[in-house]
Amino acid sequence: MASNSYIKKRPCRICRKWFAPNPRVGDRQKTCGTKECKDKWHAKKCSQWNRQNRAYFQAIHLSKKLQASQNQKASPENPPPQMPKSGKSSKLPQEVIQEVIGKQQFVITEYMARVLLRAVQGAIRVQHSDIS
Repeated sequence: MASNSYIKKRPCRICRKWFAPNPRVGDRQKTCGTKECKDKWHAKKCSQWNRQNRAYFQAIHLSKKLQASQNQKASPENPPPQMPKSGKSSKLPQEVIQEVIGKQQFVITEYMARVLLRAVQGAIRVQHSDIS
C-alpha cells in the first residue's frame, strides 16, 4: 500500500496514456486498467516467464511422454499402441526402433536428439548472422 493517500499519475506501460493508479494497488499497477492494456501486459509477462522457464515445460513434457510409454501395455488381442508423436514427423521407422530399444529409451533418445538439434540450429543462426 502507498504511504500517501495520493498516488502520482504515471504513464501506462502499453498505451502510454497517463492514469491515476488504484490506491489499493498502488505502485504495483503498471497499466491504465483498460481490458486491452491489461491483456497485452499479461501476454507480455507470460511470454517473458515462459522464455525464462523453458526447462520447466521441457521436463514436464518429457515426464508425460515417459509416463505414457510406461502405461501402455500390449496384449494378444490389442496391438501395441502408438507412442505420442513428437512435434516434427521423422522418417525413421519408429515402431522398429521402439521394439529394439524399448519405448522409454526411445522417448529419452528422441528428447535428447531434439535438444541437440535445437543447440546446433542456434549455433548455425549465430554463424549465419556473423557471415552476413
